[in-house]
Amino acid sequence: MKFLLDSCGGMELIRLDKFLCDANVGTRSEVKELLKRGRVTVDGSVVQKADFKVAEGKNVVCLDKKPLTFAQKVYYLLNKPAGVVSASRDRREKTALDLLKGAPGRDLFLVGRLDKDTEGLLLVTNDGDLAHRLLSPGRHVDKTYRVLAQKEVTQECLKRLEAGVDIGDEKPTRPAVAKKLADTPNGLLLTIQEGRFHQVKRMLLAVGNEVVGLTRISMGPVVLEDSLPIGQWRPLTEKEKEDLGVLH
Repeated sequence: MKFLLDSCGGMELIRLDKFLCDANVGTRSEVKELLKRGRVTVDGSVVQKADFKVAEGKNVVCLDKKPLTFAQKVYYLLNKPAGVVSASRDRREKTALDLLKGAPGRDLFLVGRLDKDTEGLLLVTNDGDLAHRLLSPGRHVDKTYRVLAQKEVTQECLKRLEAGVDIGDEKPTRPAVAKKLADTPNGLLLTIQEGRFHQVKRMLLAVGNEVVGLTRISMGPVVLEDSLPIGQWRPLTEKEKEDLGVLH
């Protein structure tokens, strides 16, 4: 599945007000005032519409006749260890972003989160549009977890998980894909399309079992390979960015 961007001629289009905010010239309200006063030009012409679309490599955007550069978007995959919190900063705990210190790019943030005791795939970027597409409930993006349960995973357990279970919310969980692991009777792969609070743990409890180990191994088209050590990160490959619909 590809997550398509609004584009033209192979170039990503971005709203002028968003571009100006990304270029750190001001807040959304300040940018609106700059546009209103005619201080912003695109290719030499004054533009006052916030929703005017510009493209990197095609348009030259200036503020008070000084060119502004497009904020470079970056994309990383982190193999999060247990014991690390999914946060940008924390006064007491080590955060996932602490593990990416020195990574090129500014204004990095996590795409979603994992529980402190959960390991595995976290996407890190400064591309808010991509994050929205991956996390929007209406997109139904697959997220697959390798689960180690306290007790043996039965066929009945798998069937109930796949049908959707009551975890105490207003609605049961959406239908999932559950497959038993061949190397352990207590293991399974569980693919869900939601991101409710402690969802996988609550789903196992709902079928009379309990999670004792949890690792996210994929999100959308991006898969965590065994060769990436826990606690390490890498840039997304060109193929992964293409599959996500990230255009440059």
